[in-house]
Amino acid sequence: MKLYTFFRSSAAYRVRIALNLKGLDYEPVPVHLSRGGGEQLAPAYRALNPQSLVPVLQDGKHVLAQSLAIMEYLEEVHPLPPLLPKTPAARARVRALALAVACDLHPLNNLRVLNYLSGPMGLGDDAKRTWYHHWIALGLGALEARLAADGETGSFCHGDAPGFADCCLVPQLANAYRFKCDVSPYPTLLKIEKNCQALEAFQRAAPDEQPDAE
Repeated sequence: MKLYTFFRSSAAYRVRIALNLKGLDYEPVPVHLSRGGGEQLAPAYRALNPQSLVPVLQDGKHVLAQSLAIMEYLEEVHPLPPLLPKTPAARARVRALALAVACDLHPLNNLRVLNYLSGPMGLGDDAKRTWYHHWIALGLGALEARLAADGETGSFCHGDAPGFADCCLVPQLANAYRFKCDVSPYPTLLKIEKNCQALEAFQRAAPDEQPDAE
């Protein structure tokens, strides 16, 4: 398997965690999202993924895009250890938590959105930082409220084993730290993150551990 990745991409970070949790070997293929105007915009990469986004997972003849779709594929093809719980309701709960990050929070703060704010929209660094902090606080605050009040929350987002939601939460918190967001209002998220970061699968997936880290 090949994973087209960028060390700071939180979407690629999710998939790296999932691959590590499942004990799967893969070859990382770095795609720098800003060097030379963005290597993801090169024709060869666009042929792999017309959206010009990372990650892309190449598994034999299969070329897969979108981090959560890749994680679902890995869950189906390599079901052990599972990253989704057994019952339909529990699986829906975990997917909802993962989607709250991947679909509602992260897209408002990813690189191409921030570049558009500072480029065509003409926003300065302070205004861009205000945008970022607003959406982080809204998204992480909702996750904190949901997880803190739910008896199905355990050492991890769901029970006492890491899964899809944790794969999404940890990279989003990493982004929050990078942009100097105040995360002190989210003790439940921080507890879960601490438990995740104690695991080798999360440690090896971290941005600073990647071959393309700067």
